[in-house]
Amino acid sequence: MIPVVRTKRALERLLARWRGKRFSVGLVPTMGALHAGHAALLRRAAAENDRVIASVFVNPLQFGPREDYGRYPRALPADRKLAAAAGACAVYAPSAAAMYPRGFSTYVEVKGLSDLYCGRHRPGHFRGVATVVLKLFNQVRPDRAYFGEKDWQQVRVLETMIRDLDVGVALVRVPTVRERDGLALSSRNAYLSAAERRAAPALRRALEAGRAAARRPRARPRMIAAAVRRALSGTGLKVQYAGVWDGRLLAAAFLGRTRLIDNLPL
Repeated sequence: MIPVVRTKRALERLLARWRGKRFSVGLVPTMGALHAGHAALLRRAAAENDRVIASVFVNPLQFGPREDYGRYPRALPADRKLAAAAGACAVYAPSAAAMYPRGFSTYVEVKGLSDLYCGRHRPGHFRGVATVVLKLFNQVRPDRAYFGEKDWQQVRVLETMIRDLDVGVALVRVPTVRERDGLALSSRNAYLSAAERRAAPALRRALEAGRAAARRPRARPRMIAAAVRRALSGTGLKVQYAGVWDGRLLAAAFLGRTRLIDNLPL
């Protein structure tokens, strides 16, 4: 079984052995509760690097005060097993106290991009994401890092951070992995009741309806977003936002207490 590295010092020792052999290193940052979507990231990383490390860290900085930090699923033994099967060579699982020691006061903020869509509804979320990812980059010093396209806005925020701060890491986008019925895989899908799980694929179908609307003559972003909202009417999903941005059609909706996000290219 692959090792679980808990401290920065142990991580440094492991990385020194790899670098001493001139191994390339791929990093897959996660918050745990790994699923087939994470496995796709790990397999891609394993195909492109000599060694792969998966980080498992539920990052308190990217949760709002009324969000689900306390109940976010945590399953490190299962995560370790899945990571190993998908090609990881180690799991890095630091504590919150180690990542943010007393007196921590430095944050990374990508203005503009972080204020749209998810950022508008989750103030401070992308500041937390950018801060923890830059810390992971500095600790692991990977050649490449792998992120899923389901979190499209996150990908674009991190690409901008890498560019603006001259971070020497290549960000690799990996396509969204879905269930057979079209639902995008997410650790938060575990929150769904059986009835909610049956209703959840309506989000993907609504995005398809929006994409169909985009192909019509004289289609405008507002009309495309309206098509998504109409398609979700009566499905049990409460729309938080739908919009066209960066060549993508994006949407977020609540199903009970569970927030789902998805996007499709236009």
